[in-house]
Amino acid sequence: MYSINQKFFKKLNDKLFYGWIIVGIGSLGIFASGAGQSHTFSPFIPVISKDLKISSTSITTAYMIATLFAAFLLPKIGKLVDKYGPRLVLIFTTILLGIGCMIFGAATNFLMLAIAFGFLRFFGQGSLMLGSANIITQWFDKKRGFALGLMGLGFAISMGLHPPISDFLISNYGWRQAWVIIGFSTWIIMLPPLIFLAINKPEDVNILPDGKKHDNLEKKQKTKIFGLTLNEALKEKSFYILSFSFFSISTLVTALHFFQVTILSQYFNMPSSSAASLFIPTMITMIIFIPIVGKMLDKFKTENIIGLALLVTTASLISITFATSPTFAIIYAIIFGINNAFNLSLFGYIWPRYFGRLHVGSIQGTGQMVLVVGASIGAMPFAAAMDLGYDLVVTIRLSALYPFLSAFLCFFFLRQSKKLSEMQKL
Repeated sequence: MYSINQKFFKKLNDKLFYGWIIVGIGSLGIFASGAGQSHTFSPFIPVISKDLKISSTSITTAYMIATLFAAFLLPKIGKLVDKYGPRLVLIFTTILLGIGCMIFGAATNFLMLAIAFGFLRFFGQGSLMLGSANIITQWFDKKRGFALGLMGLGFAISMGLHPPISDFLISNYGWRQAWVIIGFSTWIIMLPPLIFLAINKPEDVNILPDGKKHDNLEKKQKTKIFGLTLNEALKEKSFYILSFSFFSISTLVTALHFFQVTILSQYFNMPSSSAASLFIPTMITMIIFIPIVGKMLDKFKTENIIGLALLVTTASLISITFATSPTFAIIYAIIFGINNAFNLSLFGYIWPRYFGRLHVGSIQGTGQMVLVVGASIGAMPFAAAMDLGYDLVVTIRLSALYPFLSAFLCFFFLRQSKKLSEMQKL
């Protein structure tokens, strides 16, 4: 199964811990997930709306229905990751994501658009991110926060490159051909490293997370790999506080990604190309802050970092409503970059941190289902406000109350379960 991969492992692991190669693969996976992320859709929305003669609300409805459908399949993917390992799941996910891109480019009506959104959201924003986070989680323990933070660099680069590249492809090849190009590039980026370099977990090559070695692998595995089952996790208060809090992030950050170009161009008279280019300072900010957040996760209490992340989400929502000039728009882009640095670092970190590593695929799949449901409906209030003539600025500011309340819950009520603490002491 790992004949070629093990040859690379033996050559590279003597020079550096192979887990850092896995971090690179995970980062590529997060970058490639951009094909199913809201920031990539942002430049396409006005063009598709005009070409297919579909309103923003109709496009958002297609997006919502498809994402909801995809969300409820994610627990199945989590179980497949636990059963077959993230490598195999990631290979098939990448293949199907590329096909989804081509289906999107062929969409001619609401139904085809909804189906295409379903492919992209399920295999991109859902499965590819889940598998990428899972494979890195397996390879790290003490440095897990830093490793998952580095994984988030893939998202930062995607946010900075996918919108302007998409805008360029739309202008030069049309929006349909643009999706064909995105699909092929996804295969080229992801399939070679997954096939030839990826290894599910360090125990498969007789080492432990963080590169530690041991003589008796079977005995060490039994004492080292621990964690709650999905049913046990669902009985913990921490699962519901995390789900409630990250639902707010998923909902509102998705709305900002999805409608950033529309908000800034239609409401603040910024050229669409300039609005799309704001993802670049956001990307740069993410690249700077992601390693910092990763170090913070390894050093400080997780619940405090989550609470801080939610306050930054609140600030992102408020700041875009003041982006009436280039200066304030850049300030928003920087705050949004810090926001995404926190969110991407926390994305894969929270589930093994609060529930252990043994069944993390199933738990993460269920948790991510909640987050993707949030992502599916997040853009709808903004779309409704725009189409029905409500004050969009007031809508955005009111929505900022949700992550603010969630921060309060995390600061004062989010704690690790006693059962996991007891497992760690054994």
